[in-house]
Amino acid sequence: MFQFIASPVPLYASNLSNLKNFIKDSRVEVGGWVNGGATFNPSQSDGFNGPVAFADQANRFQLNQFNTFIQRQVVSETNKWDFGGRFDFLFGTDAVFTQAFGVPTFDVNTGEALKRSNWDLGLCCASTRTYGIALPQAYLEAHVPIGTKGINIRAGHFYSPTGFETVAAPDNFFYTRAYSFNAGEPFTHTGLQANYIVDKNWSIMGSAVTGSATGGWDGGWDKQLGNWSGIAGFTWKSDNQATSFNATGTYGETSTHSSESWGMFNLVLQHKINPKTLLVLHHVHGFADGVLLNNLKYANVVKDAQWMGLVTHLYYDLTENLSVGFRGEWFRDRDGFRNPSPFRIAAATNIVNGVPVSYAGNINNVTVAPADYYAATVGMNWKAAKTLKIRWDHLKKLTIRPNIRYDNVDAYRTVAYKPFAGHKDQILFSLDFVLPF
Repeated sequence: MFQFIASPVPLYASNLSNLKNFIKDSRVEVGGWVNGGATFNPSQSDGFNGPVAFADQANRFQLNQFNTFIQRQVVSETNKWDFGGRFDFLFGTDAVFTQAFGVPTFDVNTGEALKRSNWDLGLCCASTRTYGIALPQAYLEAHVPIGTKGINIRAGHFYSPTGFETVAAPDNFFYTRAYSFNAGEPFTHTGLQANYIVDKNWSIMGSAVTGSATGGWDGGWDKQLGNWSGIAGFTWKSDNQATSFNATGTYGETSTHSSESWGMFNLVLQHKINPKTLLVLHHVHGFADGVLLNNLKYANVVKDAQWMGLVTHLYYDLTENLSVGFRGEWFRDRDGFRNPSPFRIAAATNIVNGVPVSYAGNINNVTVAPADYYAATVGMNWKAAKTLKIRWDHLKKLTIRPNIRYDNVDAYRTVAYKPFAGHKDQILFSLDFVLPF
């Protein structure tokens, strides 16, 4: 104590340095990011961008993601055991899309009310109508020295290995997400996942997942644990690593109450045309058998539902600090099952005193119909701090992302559908930032 009083700064600095060295030697990483932005939508007056999710708030700023994590990555491709894991905490308007909502408010086959997962639903902020907390990842991981490369095994709650776009803001080029990601794929899973690198060209993946009443998608820890589904896939990379092809799929029974099938498959082709240009082709196709439909075409009808999407991405690096991108998409919700508008209100629905209520808005305003959705997005990623030579370390990773997006919808074999505030189309002007730390 006398030593601390006599020279508090050197002692504090020494302890801090020792702590940093311990964390570094232990390969423990603590970090995160902040993502927020605003979208101007001249077509909307009710505060939502129709069925567009994530950047779904019209004409206002939203703090999408304040995400912190702690992780220890395992050392792969060795003949030694290694252990690690990761835990993520997310606060923001994206929380409602990232929570373990795989047990929906109503059974998708019978329409009966269900008790939802207690993992991260309703942790806070229902009174704000937009903000919430999600715990999208909480898993342990081990590298098991089996075979020539070893196997990585993950156990817990983790992001889905399917598709191209992701929940995490820094891993996407655009502020908004494609419909194929919003409505066509799972976001998270709970269970076991194994990855094995065969050689420099091939790797395979397999999972057993549970806790969901939607075919193993977005499951939690305390409901539907008797319902198990599977995920499998592989990735191929060319010798020069310029081209890759990934195929993944999920399949299982819908819930513990229903043996109807629920599944999907994803195909993603990525090709580096040259060192500055990346082309991505993405296809998703999903199905859910024997679901109860209530929309503009089907009223209390049990039917096999399908959905599919085709997405093209093209990115070009103009300079070291400035890139431009284009995304074009066609998404078909053939039976009006996957893409409600506004998506947030439907996702936040719960049963209160026997009555369905959504903290995000009036559930009577939610619409859904069999429809074809078309979207085109152009934008830029600008590393502003590097361009302006800002020396503040905390801003060096700042990325500014201006986007323009056009959406159009055509009803599929039913009456006209206008989910964009009474219009068939809309245009969005958005500006957001991503700041990793």
